[in-house]
Amino acid sequence: MKTGNTSFSAAVTCLLLASQVLLTKAAENMKGNAAASESLIRQSQSLCAGEQEYVHKRKQVVLESLSKLGANCTADCVPHIALLASGGGQRAAVGLVGSLYQMEEEGLLDTLLYLGGVSGSTWSMASLYSDPQWSTNMDGAVSRLSGPGVELEQALAWLGERAKEEHFSLSDVWGVMTSAGIMKQMDLRNLSDEAGRNATNPYPIYSAIEKYCFSEGPIEGKWFEVSPHEAGFTELGLFVETSLLGSKLQGGELLEQKPEMDMVQLQGVLGCALADEESITEFIPPWLNVPGLMDGAAKDYLRVYNALGKLVGLTTSTIKDPTALSDLDKLQKILEDKVNHNASGQLESKSSDERKSVFQQLSVELLVAVQTWSQSLEDGAFKTHVSLLTEQVLPLIMKWEWGTTANFLYQYQDSTVPPCLLLKERFHLIDAGLLINVAYPSFLGDKRDIDLIIAPEYSAGNIFETLTLARDYAAELKRPFPEIDVKILEERDWPKDCYVFEGKEKEPTIVYMPLFNRRNCKDAEEIKAKMEEFSTFQRPFSQEKIKFVLETAKANVKSNKEALMREINKAILRRRSRR
Repeated sequence: MKTGNTSFSAAVTCLLLASQVLLTKAAENMKGNAAASESLIRQSQSLCAGEQEYVHKRKQVVLESLSKLGANCTADCVPHIALLASGGGQRAAVGLVGSLYQMEEEGLLDTLLYLGGVSGSTWSMASLYSDPQWSTNMDGAVSRLSGPGVELEQALAWLGERAKEEHFSLSDVWGVMTSAGIMKQMDLRNLSDEAGRNATNPYPIYSAIEKYCFSEGPIEGKWFEVSPHEAGFTELGLFVETSLLGSKLQGGELLEQKPEMDMVQLQGVLGCALADEESITEFIPPWLNVPGLMDGAAKDYLRVYNALGKLVGLTTSTIKDPTALSDLDKLQKILEDKVNHNASGQLESKSSDERKSVFQQLSVELLVAVQTWSQSLEDGAFKTHVSLLTEQVLPLIMKWEWGTTANFLYQYQDSTVPPCLLLKERFHLIDAGLLINVAYPSFLGDKRDIDLIIAPEYSAGNIFETLTLARDYAAELKRPFPEIDVKILEERDWPKDCYVFEGKEKEPTIVYMPLFNRRNCKDAEEIKAKMEEFSTFQRPFSQEKIKFVLETAKANVKSNKEALMREINKAILRRRSRR
């Protein structure tokens, strides 16, 4: 009996030990799974570890730069300075290179902790950061703007590979054609490749918005930022590693890892203002520009025309053969004749559904015109290239899908995730300039704790609009933003070359510098003429136009060096007083 008790006790002990081991392993697995889940989606309003480390190193570069400029600054009061470039198509892309070139010339470039971009300015950012030492080689950046460009064949090869992927959209077409035709390079690296770089350059932040949250969701779900380390929703504080943007996640867990988008694809996502239906209002044929005719169906028709027109223009910039260029001019004329042909008679006394049907037919006729033109070309390489392009692009134009990306917040159970993100397997990232044409949202508040924002303004439309939109955005989300004197807004038609909106306490100071201004334009009419000459939606700039925008942007920085230095010194004092 005693022996039996001993055996029974031993068995119980073994069972208990085994159970304890199993429970320990189970707990470890649960911790491991939780850790894995946490590592995929980071929920925080603070900087990630990678950005913190980069910024810490970059501050040493900034400190050395300030010392060379004669500023009285120590390591514990290095100001947080960000240059936030506006959007504005190629005008912004070229203007940013000009502004940064002159900042290097004046010894100011290395005072920047951050560089933020929207829309067209992200195109030049992508090009700049292809050179790990770009901030010490601005001559190289300028020369690339006037480089030999990319052959259509190379662009189509990239597009052909991308077309095989699940989330192929018009953003890919826009990305490859702007890369090849405007920025003159095909940058196939990944943004996350920059995560391991040294701090030679300012830390880059690229911005987009989510299309459906933009139109239907809460303000917290709109702004999206992408850095070398992570990508996510600024106000929600929900991020995923940049290398996982586009991979399939569900409930915060990885289902399928996809290749990270390259910079060509990212450029298409960040700079696709055409994705917004309202962008078509830049061109409305006279017969449609009358009360009662411009409804949703008419806009759908015009967006097809605009997309085709932009595609022809960008294709032209990748071609040198005179015969092919002549053929593209003929296509442009065919499209213009089609859209300018007065079809109002077909719309008289028609119901809404009948009108929609008429405009759908007109859209089909545009696509048929492109196909007929394509088939009429002489046999050869150009006809082959055009056939490939039309085969891949025309169906996408009718579908009108942009920025399609796997949604990393799909079924992620957190009360902060709005329905426009929680319930969709995909989201659509598009041009942030459709909300605010400067990346203010990523740089307001405690997260990056910015003291001074340098804001070169290359936008079309109303001068100061980016400021007032950012002010209203900040007010809605209770973010610090400096006061804007309403009297200054009266100068919008003929602005000065530099304005300082001084921040108090946690508000950043903003140095605002319009591209066209009183210093380089004699009156409001000349500014208006310049904006038309260098409009956002046009064929790629000639060499003369590129040089003019470059020199204008350079001159703006050069003439305002004193104002910039004054505000930099104030930023040092503010940082010191807060210490």
